[in-house]
Parts: sequence; C-alpha cells; structure tokens
Amino acid sequence: MTDILAVSWPVFIGLTLILFGGAAFLMGQALGETWRPAWQNVTYGLLLAVGDRLAGNFLFGSDIISVSGYVTHAAVLILIALAAHRLTRARKMVNQYPWLYERTGPFGWRDIASKNG
Repeated sequence: MTDILAVSWPVFIGLTLILFGGAAFLMGQALGETWRPAWQNVTYGLLLAVGDRLAGNFLFGSDIISVSGYVTHAAVLILIALAAHRLTRARKMVNQYPWLYERTGPFGWRDIASKNG
C-alpha cells in the first residue's frame, strides 16, 4: 500500500487527511457558500494535491514523481472537498429557502410541494 500512496501511513494520515484534508474541507465549504459549481472542487483539489505532494517531499522525502501517489492523494482531497460542498449546499438551500425545501439528511433536500402534493 505504501507503493500506491508513495508515503508511509502516518505521513498520509497526518499530512494528507488531517492537514490538507482540512484545507480541502474548508475549500469545499467556501465554494458551496459562494454558490460555485461542484466541478470547481476538482480543479482546486488537483492543485491542492500538488501542494500536498510537495509538502510530503520537502518534509519527509517522499517520491514527488509518483503518479499513483498523486492520483490517490488528489482523489482523497477531491472527495473531501465535494462532501463539504454538498453539505454546505444542502444547509444553504434549506436555510435560505425554507418555504421551498426541507432537509432529507446531511447531503440532501427535497421540495416541500412534492411532499404535500
């Protein structure tokens, strides 16, 4: 598994999941708060993964050229950002339009008219 990640497990958990994962979560929230489309999380997530790989190389001497490492780290960061974007969008839709929508879970909402009609 270390070959796929291109870093050790503690480095992956600490650097990618906690540090850059927190940044990805905040990025997804910011894009959701400003009503930006979800595809922008992919673009910014790819750039965030570059920073993650560079930090791993500078701090821990990981292989910076590893394609599988970059793809894995980028996928994790993009998934975190997309989840935060959807959470924020669901909250905003229900809070901003309470006469139109109701919450159906942490990631969704539904039209109130479809429930009543």
